[in-house]
Amino acid sequence: MDLFKVYPLFDIEPVKALGCKVLDKKGNEYLDLYGGHAVISIGHSHYHYVEMITNQLKNIGFYSNSVQIPIQEELAQKLGELSGKKDYSLFYCNSGAEANENALKLASFHNGKKKIISFTKCFHGRTSLAVEITGNPSIIAPVNVTGNSIVLPFNDEEALEKAFKEEEICAVIIEGIQGLGGINLPNDSFIKKIRSLCDANNAVYIADAVQCGYGRSGKFYSHDYYGVNADIYTMAKGMGNGFPIGAISISPKFQAVSGMLGTTFGGNHLACAAGVAVLDVIKDQNLMENATKVGTYLMDELKSMNKFKDVRGRGLMIGIESEEEVGPLRQKLLFDKKIFTGVSGKNIIRLLPPLTLSKREADVFLEAVKSLV
Repeated sequence: MDLFKVYPLFDIEPVKALGCKVLDKKGNEYLDLYGGHAVISIGHSHYHYVEMITNQLKNIGFYSNSVQIPIQEELAQKLGELSGKKDYSLFYCNSGAEANENALKLASFHNGKKKIISFTKCFHGRTSLAVEITGNPSIIAPVNVTGNSIVLPFNDEEALEKAFKEEEICAVIIEGIQGLGGINLPNDSFIKKIRSLCDANNAVYIADAVQCGYGRSGKFYSHDYYGVNADIYTMAKGMGNGFPIGAISISPKFQAVSGMLGTTFGGNHLACAAGVAVLDVIKDQNLMENATKVGTYLMDELKSMNKFKDVRGRGLMIGIESEEEVGPLRQKLLFDKKIFTGVSGKNIIRLLPPLTLSKREADVFLEAVKSLV
């Protein structure tokens, strides 16, 4: 049986990784400034992470959610403390798309409405409603089209107000920093407008923190920069540092009803062990502070080169926009300088490194860029 080939692949086979370094089967060492799509939060193969998962597997790796699983409670308590949302509750799943699906479903259960507002250049996942609200026709199958999606211009307050006047809005979902769309930041007034319109119209504000959450921006949720709370936060990626886990953090305004949401694998023993380890390391090693410090340094240095159209982001979620196509630059960084980066569209390099990235490692990237541009 062959693979169903939907991914373009680099001719690189990683076999070992530690911290921000990846080693391929030929013995080449790479600096990882992409973290496998922002998944690697505390660095590859962190000793505490490996120990937590190994010890958990020696005891029990999985049982269903029909029994007591105390490590679920431990993870929820630690997440509530570190995120500053102690009064919220947690529902586990396995991925960012699942998190967004469950958030949208819960919103609709809550107010009985259907219409979902999202924004241009967003990405919320590839499943059912999550892909429809992403608004990219090339990845939306006919069966995904329900007519419940309203995709509005990003940062357009007038369009947002108009939609609320014309439709019964169930929820508004927005990334605190758009990832795949190009590291685009919402305006402060735009986020506050979403909050006020949701409050006035019994709609649910969903903060998609799948890529921009878990400390990557320098705050636990990048939405925290705006001084308002969302009703639901969705998360995955950095939550498990490579182990599949997702969740939604749910404000006290929602009432849990038996059976309204469900999952087979969500919240399993191994996933929660990974999640606990990630939170332990983020807290003990002050990784949110490190993300702010090293990210600010990177952006300041990149801006000072005066070689790019724009450098933007927060913490260690950075977009480098060029007037020219960045494909050749990314190729040279990867194959000549042995540095992993990502892209958004044709003109933006994306940096999503582990939150453990050091200034010394940042300098390796900066020197490589200077030699290429």
